[in-house]
Amino acid sequence: MGLKENLHNIKEKGKGKKWLPAYSALHTFLYTPNETTHSGGHVRAADDLKRTMTMVVLALIPCLIFGMFNTGFQHFKAFGAPVEFLSMDAFWFGFLKILPLIIVSYVVGLGVEVLFAVIKGHEVEEGYFVTGMLVPLIVPVDIPLWMLAVAVIFGVVIGKEVFGGTGMNILNPALVIRAFLFFAYPTWMSGDKVWVEGATERAKEIAAGANLDAISGETILGSLAQGKEFAYTVSDMFFGYIPGSVGETSTFLILLAGIFLVATKIGSWRIMLSSVVGALVMGLIFNGVVNAGWIAEGSKFYSLMSTEFWHHLLIGGFAFGVVFMATDPVTASQTNKGKWIYGFLIGFISILIRVFNPAYPEGVMLAILLMNVFAPTIDHYVVQGNVKRRLKRLKVKTA
Repeated sequence: MGLKENLHNIKEKGKGKKWLPAYSALHTFLYTPNETTHSGGHVRAADDLKRTMTMVVLALIPCLIFGMFNTGFQHFKAFGAPVEFLSMDAFWFGFLKILPLIIVSYVVGLGVEVLFAVIKGHEVEEGYFVTGMLVPLIVPVDIPLWMLAVAVIFGVVIGKEVFGGTGMNILNPALVIRAFLFFAYPTWMSGDKVWVEGATERAKEIAAGANLDAISGETILGSLAQGKEFAYTVSDMFFGYIPGSVGETSTFLILLAGIFLVATKIGSWRIMLSSVVGALVMGLIFNGVVNAGWIAEGSKFYSLMSTEFWHHLLIGGFAFGVVFMATDPVTASQTNKGKWIYGFLIGFISILIRVFNPAYPEGVMLAILLMNVFAPTIDHYVVQGNVKRRLKRLKVKTA
C-alpha cells in the first residue's frame, strides 16, 4: 500500500489517526498537496514557510561546504601535514567529520518535532528545517554526538515547543542549543583545543606524558583573551582560513549570504546594518579607552580592548550570528524603528561581552538571546510612541 493510500485510509476511515501528523509531514515533503481552499478571501503569493526556509538553507550551503574544507585544512595544518585548502583530502576529512553532526541534528530534532505533533495532533512544522542546518555550523567539530543530541532535544523542547511551536517561540532555538552546550559542557565549547579536530585528544596524550609535540587549535579570540599574538592576516580572517566553529569563519561567504537574504526579502538589512554599527561603536569606545591610557598594557582586558575596532567584525561568530540568527523573523523586532534599536544593541552588547568575558571571548550568542527577550518590549514602546504622535496630530487638526 502506497503513502497516498495510507493517508487516505487515515483521513477517511480513521485508522491510526494519531499518526496523521507524521504521515502528512512525509506526504507533503514528497508530494504537492492536492487540497485547496474554495471560499473566503486569501492573499495569493509565491512564498510560503517552506520556500522561506529553503532560501535560508541555500544561503547556508556555501558556509557548510567551506567549513568542510576548512575542517580538514586546519586539522592537517595543526598536525604538521599541511595540505592545499581546496584539496580532496581536506574536503573528505571535513565531510566525514561534519556529516554525522548534520545527521544527528536533523534526526533528533525532527524526531522531537514529529513526537510533539503526534501528541498535540497538529501538522509537523517546518521550523526545524533551518535550525537543523544552523546547529552543526555553530558547534566545534569534535563535539560528542550524544552531547549534541541532548542539546538538540533541550533546544527544541524548551526553546520552541513549550511556547507553542514554530512562530510562537521567543528565543532562537539554535542559540538555545548552543547556550545549553556552553553552560552544560563548557570544556567542549571553549578553550584552545576544541576548534581543530583531534587537538583535544592529542592534548590529553601530551598531558599523560606521551612523547608528542604540543598542538593548539586556538581561535583568534582565544589568543587575544590570553594576551597572545595571533599569526593570521586580515585576508585570512575575512576569507576564513582560521580555526573556529564549522560555518562561522568565512566573513566573505557570510556577507554574500546576507546580501542574498536581503535580496530575497527574508533577512532584514536594518538589523544587519545596525548590528554592525553597534559593534563598531563599542569597538571605537574600547580603542578610545586604550588610546587615552585609561587601561595599562598587560592588564586583563587590554588585548581585546586594543584590537582594531573593525577587526571585531571579522573574528568569532559575530558575522554569522548577525546574518542568520539576529534576523530571525520570529524572535527579532517587527517594527522598522524597533529593528534599528534591536540590531544596534546586539552589536554593542556583543563586543561588550566579548571583551569583559575572557573565559569565553565571544558575545554574539548571549547578546542575541538577551535581545530576543527584549524585542517585544522594544516593539511595544515603538508602537506606543507612534500612537501618541498620531493622537497629538489629531488634536492639532481638531483644535
